[in-house]
Amino acid sequence: MHAATLAARVERFPVDGDFTISRGARTEAVVVLVEARRDGILGRGECVPYARYGETVEGVVAAVESIGAIASRDELAGAMPPGAARNAIDCALWDIEAKQAGRRAWDLAGLGSYTPPLTCYTLSLNTPDVMVGRAHEARGHRLLKIKLGGGATDAERMRAIRAARPDARLVADANEAWRPDELAMLLAVAAETGFELIEQPLPAGNDAALAQMTRPIPVCADESAHTIDGLAALRDRYDAVNIKLDKTGGLTGALAMSAEARRLGFKIMVGCMLATSLAMAPATLVAQSADWVDLDGPLLLARDRPHGLVYVNGLVSQPTTELWG
Repeated sequence: MHAATLAARVERFPVDGDFTISRGARTEAVVVLVEARRDGILGRGECVPYARYGETVEGVVAAVESIGAIASRDELAGAMPPGAARNAIDCALWDIEAKQAGRRAWDLAGLGSYTPPLTCYTLSLNTPDVMVGRAHEARGHRLLKIKLGGGATDAERMRAIRAARPDARLVADANEAWRPDELAMLLAVAAETGFELIEQPLPAGNDAALAQMTRPIPVCADESAHTIDGLAALRDRYDAVNIKLDKTGGLTGALAMSAEARRLGFKIMVGCMLATSLAMAPATLVAQSADWVDLDGPLLLARDRPHGLVYVNGLVSQPTTELWG
């Protein structure tokens, strides 16, 4: 098998309005596009370097360029640790493989046909009144993901949004912002208001309190869960794991992590960073067997890539061959 040559560049996509979580606000999505070429065929992958995990766009570009060429996904797994850089290369190799085989990526992955998953639509962190207004504006979305920021105001946010949208399914993401002494109260409010899931309430590495309580609703690990390694150690604290390709190092690792998480009894969320349809497309394969899907990145941007995913009432269309896979 010939090696695929690799090239990387940084691209920027403006956010539609603002996007705020407990760690800060974003006005643009900064992504790294990787292009892999083998035997005249172009494959593409996209990743989002995340400072929370010590990544930078410059570091990811340098890591891709240091590889230069790679023959296979198996070789890639031995040459580079999991993370954003490996994700973009891995997905680009999947794209090439699908094009060379004349088959869709989900068929190559043994998933059979593609079923459009229902994605969350994210309401970024703001005052309860502003978030209620955005919940009303999102009437076309049946599954909402609420960003939280810690403290008693989170209880107000959850109650106000439930009152505004009694028709919606709700999940919430605290992004490590809660304190152990407020955990029981806020989880009780989440249960009272019919939330289905709370994502990463406590900081990774300081989440032992979750093992010492009866959790009234499922709690999902995000920052605490990166790859297949270490999943078993999370079973006393979490009921679900958020699988993101930028953490697992690509679709290959994400599919393996999904299978192992199921074996261990976890429920599964498949999530994303703030990115374009090119980053979402491979994750839609993991979404085929997920309990919750959060692949709304393109809906939060002012513009997407050409041939982007189509979202209809929250359902995510299958990627076109022009986009990926």
